[in-house]
Amino acid sequence: MVQMYTIAGRQIGSHYLAIATLGLLFGGSSLAMGGSKAPKAQGPPLNAQSPDEESFIKDFLAQAEGKETKGNNVESTKKDAGR
Repeated sequence: MVQMYTIAGRQIGSHYLAIATLGLLFGGSSLAMGGSKAPKAQGPPLNAQSPDEESFIKDFLAQAEGKETKGNNVESTKKDAGR
């Protein structure tokens, strides 16, 4: 037989309480983790004097971000050590 609990004047089986507990746990956690992603923070505005300067700055920043994602490069640390 199933263990029965009296809640709010009604007899409720333990298996229903277990199902409700697990449902609330997983449902609540999925709602908490969902939602929209935080927008990517944009840097300060570029105050370039000409379109050429603006494209140079954008290319330089893209190249610098590309080097950061590659990780530590042994050759670049050797070059820096010889300063």
